[in-house]
Amino acid sequence: MLWDNVPRLEGWGAGEGPWPTAQRRAGCTTARSKPRGDEPGAPDATGTNGVTLGRYIKRIPATPANKSASSGAQLKCLYANARSMGNKQEELETCVCLQGCDLIGITETWWDSSYDWSVGMEGYRLFRKDRQGRQGGGIALYANDQLERMELHLGMKEEPTESLWVRIKGRAGAGDIIVAFCYRPPDQGDRAGEALYRQIGAAPRSQALVLMGDFNHPDICWRDNAAEHKQSRKFLECVDDNFLLQVIEEPTRGGAMLDLVLTNKEGLVGDVKLKGSLGCSDHEMVEFRILRAARRALSKLTALDFSRADTLASSGICLVEYHGTKPWKEEGSKTAG
Repeated sequence: MLWDNVPRLEGWGAGEGPWPTAQRRAGCTTARSKPRGDEPGAPDATGTNGVTLGRYIKRIPATPANKSASSGAQLKCLYANARSMGNKQEELETCVCLQGCDLIGITETWWDSSYDWSVGMEGYRLFRKDRQGRQGGGIALYANDQLERMELHLGMKEEPTESLWVRIKGRAGAGDIIVAFCYRPPDQGDRAGEALYRQIGAAPRSQALVLMGDFNHPDICWRDNAAEHKQSRKFLECVDDNFLLQVIEEPTRGGAMLDLVLTNKEGLVGDVKLKGSLGCSDHEMVEFRILRAARRALSKLTALDFSRADTLASSGICLVEYHGTKPWKEEGSKTAG
């Protein structure tokens, strides 16, 4: 068979450690998010393009991806909202093996303790956070074993959130990178939302940050930086307050952009592509690269020259500059000061 020369998987214990691209550009949308509660339903029966890969290929490991992390210049990342990893593990491992990824983030794993024996991937350290108290949800991160990494515990005393924070140590001459994953359920309350925003604010601003996940804000129009609902507007305020840039430009589920990749450095994230779904999930997978050499995306503050104060006052001009995605503006004044 085609796969006879490929080494077999020797799975780790949990904790040990091209598909079509969506063609519609993102604009203003009022598409509805998935049903509230996102409770798991029947197991998925098909894989990519209607085929369950596990039925036709042998189980293979993702070990070739180890070579990807050795260069240190960039990290190849894959993110997917799985909507249950129940029968998608083999397909994920095949995808990772073929593409060679350094970081793989999954939201809506729907895992619990019964999956502990089956969720490891050789060559990767698994970080996971299962939902507590009810079914569904859950997030996970597979980090290439050659990367130096450490889980961060931000806001441990806060309202529980479905988020995962990991610091990836930078190579020689490069700073550390914080990689975070988040799943925001459609029915998430205000307290959990505020707790997440405080977590984002607590992340060290001096370090590069890449935050990705399913935030379930289909009413946000990223082109105009506007939203219809109160919770979505609060999320936009959090994005602006922390100087984050949103880099995905196409819908990731139907006509809505639910899955996002945000960063606090301009040029840190590149080569963003949608890669089809994992199994029969209704979300597109997102492939991108984290570029180690990038500059801060913060706007420069205007340096005021007080020796020209009289000249500016007499002209009736007031300079106002904003951070983030809002450009600075000139506003006229009727008073001469």
